[in-house]
Amino acid sequence: MNPSPERHSSGLGQDEAAVTREMLRKIREVEIRARKVVNTLFSGEYHSAFKGRGMEFHESRPYQPGDDIRTMDWNVTARVGEPFVKVFREERELTLMILFDLSASGAFGSKENFKSETAAELCASLAFSAIRNNDKVGLIVFTGEVELYVPPRKGRSHVLRIIREILFFRPRGATTNIGSALDYMNLVARKKLIAFLVSDFRAEGYEKAVKATARKHDLIAIRMTDPMEKTMAPAGILSLRDAETGRAVYVDTSNKMFLDEYARAVRVEEEELSKFLNMVGVDHVTVDTGESYIEPLVKFFRQREKRRRGR
Repeated sequence: MNPSPERHSSGLGQDEAAVTREMLRKIREVEIRARKVVNTLFSGEYHSAFKGRGMEFHESRPYQPGDDIRTMDWNVTARVGEPFVKVFREERELTLMILFDLSASGAFGSKENFKSETAAELCASLAFSAIRNNDKVGLIVFTGEVELYVPPRKGRSHVLRIIREILFFRPRGATTNIGSALDYMNLVARKKLIAFLVSDFRAEGYEKAVKATARKHDLIAIRMTDPMEKTMAPAGILSLRDAETGRAVYVDTSNKMFLDEYARAVRVEEEELSKFLNMVGVDHVTVDTGESYIEPLVKFFRQREKRRRGR
């Protein structure tokens, strides 16, 4: 499975130049909004929610009453003739990997944005949170297969490249294979990382891969939903088409029994997914296109921080 190659252009016509200007404008808009979210709302939440890789020696300083005797720096103490202690700090640098589901079911939305559009801005905010904390960030775009892999790096230009791919990458596939995306990440990631799996989870057969990934990495699932997927309004007989398979069915939305059964099936599906993720120790967040993605993420970061402090 090979990552998609870089795309190059030797020259731009007027139409292509106009498209390029529009792409740059869109990227800049998303950058401004994402930075604002990070600067005003996420601020320290991201940093506090995730632990570094361990503790590293920072410096030695004179002993002060109350210092733990186990931190004594005996070499310095013997050399200068006064008690010194070692000071440690968290080895902070982390790697964040964004797994972005770009299958056809994401191109749905009954509100202002599609699920994929809301997910794109959410991913941009996560990427800027990472580089603000001097962490590396990478990207895996997947459908029924991994279609693009951007190795983790630091820096604004790198994050802008990730945003460009999230916004404008055109996938070949329409279906969803979460398992193959996780398996691919487990192959290319040599060290433990933080992985945000951003998907609507309209897929099957990913349980084994999720379990394996959760044992190796800090996996967080972000499920993208839309209000119309949860409750269907009465509108007579409708033809519903599966965006990924193309299969269509006719349903009678004026039938209350059908609407009740539909809503019940959706609740059961959500409960089963939540139960499974809890069982394998994967934190999960639900983001609805009818609401801001900011509040669920901030709430998640703060819950993680509380758990971390409580340990």
